[in-house]
Amino acid sequence: MSSKIKNFKLFVNENEKAKMTALSVRKVLENAHFEYVDSDYDLAIAIGGDGSFLRMVRENDFNENIYYVGINAGTLGFLQEVKLEDMEKFIECLREDDYKVVSLGIQETTIQLEEKSHYFKSLNEIVIRNRELDTCHFDIKIDDRLLEHYAGDGMLISTSAGSTAYNLSFGGSIVFDDFHTLQLTPIAPLNSKVYSSLRNSLIIPENKTVTILPRSKKNEFLITVDGCNYPFTNIQKVDTVVDQKRIRVLRFSNQFVDKVHDKFLK
Repeated sequence: MSSKIKNFKLFVNENEKAKMTALSVRKVLENAHFEYVDSDYDLAIAIGGDGSFLRMVRENDFNENIYYVGINAGTLGFLQEVKLEDMEKFIECLREDDYKVVSLGIQETTIQLEEKSHYFKSLNEIVIRNRELDTCHFDIKIDDRLLEHYAGDGMLISTSAGSTAYNLSFGGSIVFDDFHTLQLTPIAPLNSKVYSSLRNSLIIPENKTVTILPRSKKNEFLITVDGCNYPFTNIQKVDTVVDQKRIRVLRFSNQFVDKVHDKFLK
């Protein structure tokens, strides 16, 4: 086999369709002389929807030395590159190294408390809300320069890859996922004689740090990182950035524009 990918591991969603698909995928790959292994694998394959892809990347601690791909056995599956009916073509592309490798920027977030800090990585986004769903009040800075005194229900900060996920539900922009950006998308911002907040999303290039500085006395926030919720009290600041960290994702025939059309407009 001439392929630089020799072996693989499957990461499977917990539903019957995904489990049945996994059995079939493993058999087809092994028949094509790819080896299934539990460690030191070249290719990680998520089977399910976008949630399974996020879990796969998280379980691999965003390892940039392996390749990632998804097989859609869920619903929307924007992160899932391969359709079940295209498995034969997928195998042939793997055998012939006939694919494109796209680097996706990873969001790195540090939450500074009074006495310690917490560090998170995310592929899609973080969301900052008040724990009691009260109005949030915080300053937003970009590279230590004040952008706004924000008031509203919360703030979603997404990567380019995450621009088609939760971000889209709040009216954020779709960004080609081979850009390495952050996008600030306000959630129900307040605009009145008292408050003035940006109503539209703002796209920020890589290497620029977004800082959130809480202003309210009742400093209790719920921070959601790629769908996982973390409650915090007495946050001093939140720093988030897309800098140098990347993961490598396989792309085949689908162009990004085609995928947007197929998933959202067709």
